[in-house]
Amino acid sequence: MLGAGRADCRCPSRTRTRPDRASEYSGRVPAPPRGPAVPATLRTVLALPDLALQPLFTETDLAAGALDRPVAWVHSSDLADPTPFLADDVVLLTTGTQFEGAGAGLVADYVERLRARGIVAIGFGTEVVRDGTPDELVAACREAGVPLVEVPYRIPFIAIARAAAELHAAAENARRSWALEAQHRISLAALHPDGLDATFAELARQLPAWVGFFDAAGGAPRQFPSGRGQAADDVAIAALETDAHALLRRGQRASVHARVGDRTVTLQTLGRRGHLRGVLAVAGGEALDPAGRDVVTSVIALAGAALEQGRDLDRARGVLRSGLAHALLADDPAVAHRVADELWGGLPEAPALVAVVDVAADHREALLESLERRSHDVFHALHDDSVMIVLEPRSRAVLEEVATSFDAAVGVGGPADYSALSRAYAQGRSALGRAREGSRGVVDFTSLASVGVLGLLAHADVREVARATLAPLDEHDATSGTELRRTVHVWLENGAQFDAAATALGVHRHTVRARIALAERVLARDLGGFPARADLWAAFMADEA
Repeated sequence: MLGAGRADCRCPSRTRTRPDRASEYSGRVPAPPRGPAVPATLRTVLALPDLALQPLFTETDLAAGALDRPVAWVHSSDLADPTPFLADDVVLLTTGTQFEGAGAGLVADYVERLRARGIVAIGFGTEVVRDGTPDELVAACREAGVPLVEVPYRIPFIAIARAAAELHAAAENARRSWALEAQHRISLAALHPDGLDATFAELARQLPAWVGFFDAAGGAPRQFPSGRGQAADDVAIAALETDAHALLRRGQRASVHARVGDRTVTLQTLGRRGHLRGVLAVAGGEALDPAGRDVVTSVIALAGAALEQGRDLDRARGVLRSGLAHALLADDPAVAHRVADELWGGLPEAPALVAVVDVAADHREALLESLERRSHDVFHALHDDSVMIVLEPRSRAVLEEVATSFDAAVGVGGPADYSALSRAYAQGRSALGRAREGSRGVVDFTSLASVGVLGLLAHADVREVARATLAPLDEHDATSGTELRRTVHVWLENGAQFDAAATALGVHRHTVRARIALAERVLARDLGGFPARADLWAAFMADEA
């Protein structure tokens, strides 16, 4: 990847080699560096003792990080404007023939062009065209903040190119070796009993980085290392949750990059298109290099396979749970208790709440996955067309999470003992009907019982019937200027007492009697009996809810 350009600018045909130095300029290339692989940066190239390069500025004279820029290429040229032939992250070597007769202004323009092109440094080969580095070049590089290095006469430019190339190749080889070793360790971790978490934990150790796993059910991620030692704060995690849920909603395999504080975060979906199983988040100081991406890709493959295997196991558990649900709703919990004790450590303690959840089909699988991980404090099962959840009253917050995360309607019955769980389930289904009518969310049966039977009618599908029942009163009031609707309402509200209604309306009791008689004719109903009055009162409640 690195080279000295089309020719070494310090070839004998272009130099004024002095006889006493000819033997030193033999074309010998210093040996490549040995020992641990280090990246090819300006600092590491300058530190190679065989090259004997002499920086003309101290680190404090340069911009922060100037010595740690990567060196991707070493090029030599004596062109007045070599920028068309330069690539990114280049160290440019020159002997300065282009400066013959050039004033300080031209030299400054030369340096500015190189700075704008993004070169890493300028290396000046001394004693070829002139002794020492030109003062004009030193001043221009200092002004532009471009590192300037003197190359001794005895060091050919190709030696610098080769040394940088050796550093670059050694660093890449070291990263490839690390990637193979990391993948080996991650593969071993995947064999652990809790292979998924062990795989993510090993990935966090190998990178090293913070790793988060957002499952398809949403909610807080599983973090590696555990705890918040290396994790982003709550605000950052909330932002990542938003990005992860957006990827899951698309239903397609995808990868995106985000910036959270001083960290670069890579988010990658897991699973097949249309059947995403979660999102893996990896946060580090910088974006992953190719070796790091290879390691993450291997984890994605392993995790995807583990999640698909878990999916098959979840299906088997689901069939078992549905069978236990039938036993519980038959008020015969003995078998369910024995099986739950063996598999999940027991059922929630009684008295328990029974929730019935109505969730869209495309969210149901994710909901069941989420509940499966909470099998220690809730029991759940598919029953009929809904998801049944049994839980202790102290865990009721789980239902709010379900309604919010999965846009679900939840009806809650109970609390009840297991010998009467079918009644609590029936209550939950009644409450679910109200939740479906509203903006979904969670509705408790106790809240329905508190408003009574007529209160339920006001929220059921009787509104149109109620309006049709009261329509004759509204039409008569509109055409004749009467107040029949208000009078009947106040009269019923006051127990069908004429005197009390008259006081409330501010009219004589005979006026109330006359209006009620007219209302009976308009409605074609005899309001002298309780059933007719109760029916009309229910219509008022339903219409005015």
